[in-house]
Amino acid sequence: MKKPKTKRKASKPPRAKKSGAAKRGAQPPAARAVPAKGAGTNPQRVRAILQKLDEAYPDVVCALEHENPFQLLISTILSAQCTDVRVNQVTKTLYVKYPTPKDFAYADPKDLEQDIRPTGFFRNKTKSIMGASKKIVEEFGGEVPRTMEQLLTLPGVARKTANVVLGTAFGIASGIVVDTHVTRLSERNLERLCYARDKTI
Repeated sequence: MKKPKTKRKASKPPRAKKSGAAKRGAQPPAARAVPAKGAGTNPQRVRAILQKLDEAYPDVVCALEHENPFQLLISTILSAQCTDVRVNQVTKTLYVKYPTPKDFAYADPKDLEQDIRPTGFFRNKTKSIMGASKKIVEEFGGEVPRTMEQLLTLPGVARKTANVVLGTAFGIASGIVVDTHVTRLSERNLERLCYARDKTI
């Protein structure tokens, strides 16, 4: 006796799995808003931001104590991974012992290492200070250069240090000097400072 044939159910196509972003209801990349180009360079907005910054911080000065561009350069090199307070403590006697670029350029490295030891990384900083001082003496007539291109040729000087010297010592605004806290503070404070009173800025 033959068994009756059983009908096979048609198999359903597998369902496409939802991605994690889709499950959470996130928008696809194409749907995200794109910020307007050029908003940050609007002259009216820039003037308003600068005015509010001046009101909030009326007496801003460089925290590194110095009497001339060369001292500022050395202090800025010393400030890497060190507080400005500690640098100022060290340079009080340092600039008495080494008053000119030539004094730094031809100093005894072992002596200079000990003089700047409290600032940390004293061996590398000694090489940078002596190298930069020697180049200033031998190639720039004992004067700190006034251009970004020339400053960047000095040992131990990158764009941040160069911007500190150009902006503070010479009043040349070639860039914005920031530290590792800029992202945290700018996101938290700049919006509050600039938009709290005037939503149109």
